[in-house]
Amino acid sequence: MPWSWEHQDWPVFTYDKTKLEALEARFQKQSGIVIGALKHVPADQKDDLVITLITSEAVKTSEIEGEILNRESVQASLRRNFGLGAPDRRITPAEQGVADMMAALYRTYDAPLCDAMLFDWHRMLMKGRNDLADIGGYRTHSEPMQVVSGPILAPKVHFEALPSDRIPEDMTRFIDWFNSSDALPPLTRAGIAHLYFETIHPFEDGNGRIGRAIAEKALSQSLGQQTLLALSHAIQSKKKAYYLNLEQHNKGLEITGWLEYFAATILEAQDYSVRLLDFLIAKTRLFDRLHGQINERQNKVLARMFREGPEGFTGGLSADKYISITGTTRPTATRDLADLVTKGALIRTGERRYTRYWLNLAQDNTTALT
Repeated sequence: MPWSWEHQDWPVFTYDKTKLEALEARFQKQSGIVIGALKHVPADQKDDLVITLITSEAVKTSEIEGEILNRESVQASLRRNFGLGAPDRRITPAEQGVADMMAALYRTYDAPLCDAMLFDWHRMLMKGRNDLADIGGYRTHSEPMQVVSGPILAPKVHFEALPSDRIPEDMTRFIDWFNSSDALPPLTRAGIAHLYFETIHPFEDGNGRIGRAIAEKALSQSLGQQTLLALSHAIQSKKKAYYLNLEQHNKGLEITGWLEYFAATILEAQDYSVRLLDFLIAKTRLFDRLHGQINERQNKVLARMFREGPEGFTGGLSADKYISITGTTRPTATRDLADLVTKGALIRTGERRYTRYWLNLAQDNTTALT
């Protein structure tokens, strides 16, 4: 069976738009709720929310590609990029590069897509790499760009991208399509843009990360402001389904199934973004309420718990983990934890060695987003 780009009608995709209408309506409704809620967040707190959300997305989009980055380093790089205070720490080229790309995406979401923008993103992502022939430009190698698995002597080809000599022409056509497709519904446009770009696969490396950035750019343009969407978080949580759907829709131009999958993934990402935004607002309110009432050890542990995100520590916080984080004694840890429960910062469950502590956000949480 020929690849999508080998079909005579390439790149004219077809789909049943009626199957996407309910998904599009849900996205628009929830986007309005998030945008409205953000308007009521103080400017100084909004900076922290934005940095945290972008950090999560930067780390997850790299994790999808098997690259594990340090969250604190990426966040420090982003804070510097936005002119905010950041601690001095060692930041690897990969961490700096993805932070630079995500900051550029955030700042220039409304600018037209162009070769120069994509080349800049690629240079940022490939920062520190010296194993590629083409950095900051489309691939030029003559060998087929393939995704394969199995033994070397009998590999299974899951996907083969356009030949390198076709890239300039097809990317010109893709960019023209992207910049003239803003009348399409948001989820539809983002889904087509991502699949279209991934099918071309124009770079030696970094296509997945850039393709997801393009999808987020499409969504932001459709809404008229940055989405702050946890798209990569949603994809990473079900990575096998992502690659399976890409593979299932790389041999034809009828893509209703792909658009339904991608739309559902975006909605899942939006739901998570809402929960994360609610969580971060609750964090700010909790620390404001406890200001001057807790000691340095307690503050450090609460901050560490919040860095785990809405899911928190796997299995909850134990006294042993409190001691490990703070370096204090067991009696002091016991007193500190009891005090945090009394002050309503933590909830205690279990008894004796099964005792665990969880963030108590009920009284500090906001209902503005739900």
